[in-house]
Amino acid sequence: MKLWLTTMIAATTIAIGQPAQASKPELNNDLAYKLVESLTVEVGPRLAGSEADARAVAWAEQKFRQLGFDKVWTEPFTMQYWERGNASLRVEAPFNQALVLTALGGSVGTPFDGITSQVVMFDNLQQLQQANPAEVKDKIVFINQTLRKDIRGSFYGQVVGARAQGAVEAAKLGAKAIIIRSVGTSNNRFAHTGIMRYSEDVPRIPAAAISVPDAMQLSKMLAIHPETNLSLHMKNNLPGEVTSHNVIAEITGSKRPDEIVLIGAHIDSWDEGTGALDDGAGVGLVMATAALLKQQKPERTIRVVLFGNEEGGLIGARAYAAHHAAELKNHVFASESDFGAGRIWRFDTGFGEQALAFAAELQQDLKHLGIEAGSNTASGGPDVSVLKAQGVPVASLQQDGTDYFDFHHTPNDTLDKIDPAALQQNLKAWLIMTSKIANSNVDLRK
Repeated sequence: MKLWLTTMIAATTIAIGQPAQASKPELNNDLAYKLVESLTVEVGPRLAGSEADARAVAWAEQKFRQLGFDKVWTEPFTMQYWERGNASLRVEAPFNQALVLTALGGSVGTPFDGITSQVVMFDNLQQLQQANPAEVKDKIVFINQTLRKDIRGSFYGQVVGARAQGAVEAAKLGAKAIIIRSVGTSNNRFAHTGIMRYSEDVPRIPAAAISVPDAMQLSKMLAIHPETNLSLHMKNNLPGEVTSHNVIAEITGSKRPDEIVLIGAHIDSWDEGTGALDDGAGVGLVMATAALLKQQKPERTIRVVLFGNEEGGLIGARAYAAHHAAELKNHVFASESDFGAGRIWRFDTGFGEQALAFAAELQQDLKHLGIEAGSNTASGGPDVSVLKAQGVPVASLQQDGTDYFDFHHTPNDTLDKIDPAALQQNLKAWLIMTSKIANSNVDLRK
């Protein structure tokens, strides 16, 4: 098995049987890239619950079948649908200029005539929470917190609270609306969207993000003229409950078919870019991994799950965990690719103590790809973290996220940002990890 796998991942092209028909993906080392190319070009943005989301589900079903998976099916779940409308933001006198913005996912719109009010700036969410209500009442709150670059994206969690919770905290103090500095690291003039939250007992106010250069511009204006006014117009739609789907496919195990090795990504994306990095690359990687391992006849079942509505708060993942609650004990492993397409540099696990020797062996198999040993505190990925919470062993192939937040959740998340060579390195790592686990009898829980 190890010789077969080494030969496979080292080859430039893997010939399997007769040449594939033009309509079918070719099973070679370019497969992951070809799949993300197909998804982003033929489907494009895939906002959960939208018509494009339904096309993405149909695309995934078709590709799984073309790739020869033994079983392919979908599982429905319900969700609240949100739809972006037109938006604009202008600085009033004395500066009189427009700023680049995007509505945050889930935000209500403004009244028809918009909201015009003085803006008040805070450095972070904590500073807003400590503010005197008199500073905030009837104003537009502006949180101007910088996100720093880091290979692991470690600072994202420290900053994203302003996006998720800012509207609630601002509304508690009587604000009319909130804008935040984009939770991104690019100085290009692209605003960064993402999900935000409301609380049932707090008024719902409009929430938007402005690009990093526009945040810098606005802060300089406020330094000159602290009483600056903004005029905000947003038309968002909240149509109500709709149905979306997880897409699932399997390569049935040849010896222990009831033992499930789950590899996943999320099929949905935000509507601004084409969702190449988030998470088209992950979709391509896990689909390609299982398809290429099919000829090996893995001993355990390899199940690929393309989760729906990750962006809205792991909705598809929670639905999957609930639907499969009785068989989670048979999920021997789970992992997800959802951090772009940078080269994998570290291997983290979430195994039982007795399985750590196996983890060390696996890391040695990955070492030639430049992948170092990590910790035993892996989450497995956003969607897979829901399964980890239910006791499923996980691992994370950590990608280099230094530049990920230059593109994440922006119109600039497009196919050209993927380096095919880096994606191939990812695919090699996923093949090694998935093959070793699918062909072992090690209990990773112990």
